[in-house]
Amino acid sequence: MVALINYLPGNSGTAQFIILLGIADLAAAITAIVRERHTPSAALAWVMVIFMLPVAGVILYFLLSQNAARKKMFRLSSYEEQEIDESLSRQITDIEKGSFDFSTDAGDLWKDMIHLNQLYGRAYYTQDNRIDFLTDGRDMFDALIRDIRNAEHTVNIMFFIIKYDEIGRKLIEELTQKALEGVEVRLFMDSMGSRHINDKMLADLLQAGGRRSYFFPKRLKLVNIKFNYRNHRKLAVIDGEIGYIGGFNIAREYLGRKKKFGYWRDTHIRITGQAVQDINARFLMDWRFSSGEDLTLSEAYYSPVIKRGVTGIQIVSSGPDSLREEVKRAYMKMITSSSRSVYIQTPYFVPDPSILESLKMAAQCGVDVRLMIPCKPDHPFVYWATYAYAGELIRSGGHVYIYDNGFLHAKTIVVDGEVGSVGSTNFDRRSFALNFESNAFIYDRQEAEKMERIFRKDMESCHELTRELYDDRGISVKVREVAARLLSDLL
Repeated sequence: MVALINYLPGNSGTAQFIILLGIADLAAAITAIVRERHTPSAALAWVMVIFMLPVAGVILYFLLSQNAARKKMFRLSSYEEQEIDESLSRQITDIEKGSFDFSTDAGDLWKDMIHLNQLYGRAYYTQDNRIDFLTDGRDMFDALIRDIRNAEHTVNIMFFIIKYDEIGRKLIEELTQKALEGVEVRLFMDSMGSRHINDKMLADLLQAGGRRSYFFPKRLKLVNIKFNYRNHRKLAVIDGEIGYIGGFNIAREYLGRKKKFGYWRDTHIRITGQAVQDINARFLMDWRFSSGEDLTLSEAYYSPVIKRGVTGIQIVSSGPDSLREEVKRAYMKMITSSSRSVYIQTPYFVPDPSILESLKMAAQCGVDVRLMIPCKPDHPFVYWATYAYAGELIRSGGHVYIYDNGFLHAKTIVVDGEVGSVGSTNFDRRSFALNFESNAFIYDRQEAEKMERIFRKDMESCHELTRELYDDRGISVKVREVAARLLSDLL
């Protein structure tokens, strides 16, 4: 190829560079089309980026487009596979035969969705749980610290973001104290989200016997080639009996102590009951993959627990190592099965066509579809994409509410006052396809009605983005929407 270029007229260094750059761009574009053939919109977006940013575009493509699904990451032993498959199979058979005794009518009404999560998410259905909703950062953090202080055996902590501010230091101090008391402490962080934490800051914890691990740590000093794949889960398990799952991270802004965001509105749930074992198993699988520590998962799944309530729960996880998009499928099932109402809270609303069409169809069929999004962006480009898709939902008869009392970060959906979900998964392509996520799906009228009441309470701090207000937006907003929408498959 170089020899051929040397024979071209005007073969100056600049000309040769331009020709080589063109060849590299063309090769990258063809690669994008082939690799992204199952998602044509993503392929088109990448082609635009490659040719608009000839050098940076190619670099960005090969950094951001790695396919994690080529490699199975979270491996199970043959014994673990057998135990899980047999338990799921027995439960599926019992439900199909009608011999399964549901503790709530919501479980019986939504058994098709339970079946979906069993098949695609390998999610066991538990129904002896009790949950508490935590919608204020101070309440969530205080509850977590209190449970850590009462721990007697194990503390497993996993957050996407842990910052070394007064909140993060407090958590580390409490974990260090428990490690000194002989409690088995594991602290797991995403290497990008918690990039400002290092072993020097964790020295006391490590010296006390605590353990830490990072998800996809940097192999090079300044570059993390897997930075586009993030472990976005926010989980905690205390003594295998108390579990936390939701949207909060560990930093001062999550307690409303950062002026830029003001009050931080998020949702976590505290769970007691058998579902805690599934949260713990999720933690241990992630820990085992990242740390290399040999841990037995079966004990997390099948150790005895005390019955705490009657709420049905499935813990569903998803990530780029799987093409099933397990949480997204569950969201779609909830939306397409709705008959009365769909209430969604999310900071980022960049849905793929299947989710968007499901919501539009529900609204057009008379379902009360309500979407709540924040009034301010923490990621401006994503915010304008959110605004654009919100407008499309409004045109189809949905209602969109802008939360004005700070920053809305909750990731929740509740349908028909019967079934709901709380977790780390946003309504965007990143959460559906690129991040590792976990959600609790809740089958209980009483708890679903609590979620509806929380939503309506939040509406008091919102203004509705009506069709008139949306259509009256300025030209600068429209331009930003168009740009963000064009690249939404890459966000």
